[in-house]
Amino acid sequence: MDDQSINNLKEALKFSPDNIPLKAHLAEILFKANRLDEAEIEFADLIKLSSDNRYKLGLAQVFYQKGKYSACVVLLEEIISNGNEDFDSLLLYAKVLLKEKSIQHAAEIYKKVLRLRPNFQDAELDRELRLPNAFPNDDDDDSEEEFANENSFIIKPTINFADVGGMDQVKKEIDLKIVKPLLHPELYKAYGKKTGGGILLYGPPGCGKTFIAKATAGQVNAAFISIRLNDILDMWIGNSEKNLHELFQLARKNTPCVLFIDEIDALGASRSDMKQSSGRHLINQFLQELDGIDNSNEGILVLGATNTPWHLDQAFRRPGRFDRIIFVPPPDLVARESIIQLKLKDKPVEAIDVKQIAGKLDHYSGADIEAIIDIAIEAKIESSFIDGIPKPITTNDLLQAVKKHKASTQEWFSTAKNFALFANDSGLYDDILSYLKIKK
Repeated sequence: MDDQSINNLKEALKFSPDNIPLKAHLAEILFKANRLDEAEIEFADLIKLSSDNRYKLGLAQVFYQKGKYSACVVLLEEIISNGNEDFDSLLLYAKVLLKEKSIQHAAEIYKKVLRLRPNFQDAELDRELRLPNAFPNDDDDDSEEEFANENSFIIKPTINFADVGGMDQVKKEIDLKIVKPLLHPELYKAYGKKTGGGILLYGPPGCGKTFIAKATAGQVNAAFISIRLNDILDMWIGNSEKNLHELFQLARKNTPCVLFIDEIDALGASRSDMKQSSGRHLINQFLQELDGIDNSNEGILVLGATNTPWHLDQAFRRPGRFDRIIFVPPPDLVARESIIQLKLKDKPVEAIDVKQIAGKLDHYSGADIEAIIDIAIEAKIESSFIDGIPKPITTNDLLQAVKKHKASTQEWFSTAKNFALFANDSGLYDDILSYLKIKK
């Protein structure tokens, strides 16, 4: 509409100054023409004449365009507090909260916008409030309730070190550094030492790091909370940090507690390698929780497991964090025998020479041993199709299966050996060299 038409509307209002429809029409036209000062006057007058929230929203839109974000927030909060959570009001509220740097609040309001219109997109809000590569945990309303359900995370293990075959050196280290302090806290308190702390378990995949962590909790009769990165990550900015804090709070409420974080390398990758600030924020939140700056971590043992300790941020290994690092190698002979017996339990077998089989499996992981038994079982099932009678697994069946499955740890040790030889100034990877019988 041109200036002459606007002037005609103004002239008409002189004869009928309280004509609400006419004034509302003029206010909308002024706003669309970007004559914001005049539009502000008209919408302000309308608010005095009518309680219709449309005019408050109109004035809020003017304030947003003029950069008067605080005034815009006040009007929108008044509209929404009265139960008027319409699409336009919520969308503008999310936008102005983003301008005011209230990121978490903006994300919560934008979720409400998307519930009203699930396919709606806003380039700025999507870019600033959503993480493009995170797991979308809360696309539905039930996700936050599910996350808050403590029973889905916390268990009381029924296993302990007696159930871990072999691995004596690993159990000894954990006993000295973890179990004894938690079982005798009064002795440590007398010397001003806290119980709990952070332990990093590292080694090739499939070698029982999770099982050891659970057995550690059972050894001290502690609660056990096991989480992976996808339990923490959220598609909304700020929610991942909130989820991480809630899990630490859950551990603090259930001491003594072992908080086990699997594949911690995915969480603790070097901050210098991260392009997205959201990833750095999550690492910083984790380090803050580890340090117990705002909350005591007394009686909490944080166990992290990783296949690639060389990718962890250096800050993770500072004193008071993961300052104790334990190498979990492939199972030794005793452990391999235990795994074979466990995996063959309740299956049709015929005089298995467990020691002979275990002796053929140097450097094989627990997962490799399970795969070998599966190969032998599949072969027996195939031969049983002829008469429908289950055939017992024999020593020879397992030996044949060993020939079909190579140790998966070989590639890991090839990489680890290079770090142990050429990036090992602190002696962090000496255990790898000892296992491989390599002298420095």
